[in-house]
Amino acid sequence: MFSTVDGYGGGGPKPKAYWGYEGPGLFEWIHAQLAQEHVTLMGAETYRRMAEIVATGDDPTFPRMTELPKVVFSKTLQPPLTWANTTLIDEPLETAVPRLKAMEDGLPMRTIGSPSLVRSLFLLGLVDRVRVMVFPMIHGAEGEGPVFAQLPALDLALTATTVIDDRLVLLDYRVAGNEPPDDTAR
Repeated sequence: MFSTVDGYGGGGPKPKAYWGYEGPGLFEWIHAQLAQEHVTLMGAETYRRMAEIVATGDDPTFPRMTELPKVVFSKTLQPPLTWANTTLIDEPLETAVPRLKAMEDGLPMRTIGSPSLVRSLFLLGLVDRVRVMVFPMIHGAEGEGPVFAQLPALDLALTATTVIDDRLVLLDYRVAGNEPPDDTAR
């Protein structure tokens, strides 16, 4: 999750990408994440936005984002989906996600955007790892809602911190009690 210091994930006084705090370290980190094999999970609204952005933009990360397998959870989208390598799932998260976790390839699953999907995954106890990139700003009264609002109380174990571009802080946590059997992040 990308978050302001006060826990907001979008909108506010600087609604542009990365709240205007992009830099070489952030882009290097994003490229490194995309280089790792994984499955991207998202909800319908994030899928609609990202599919359009990737189809019409020229960011150097877009070809890799298209190559990676993606899963969209939605009861409103209809096949065929336009973004390559995307699977549509309309079954409940509580059965679909454990099934995906148990599949042979064992690829880690990561979310992109999709705050309501993330909230649902937390509420169902399906989150093993939380990574929060903290941006140096406070939304205060102008924010659209804290990204972790309405979640149950959870204990987190800090596994790493990274400072990026001398201003962003990446916090990496494991959800206590949800550690994978081997040290593979899922």
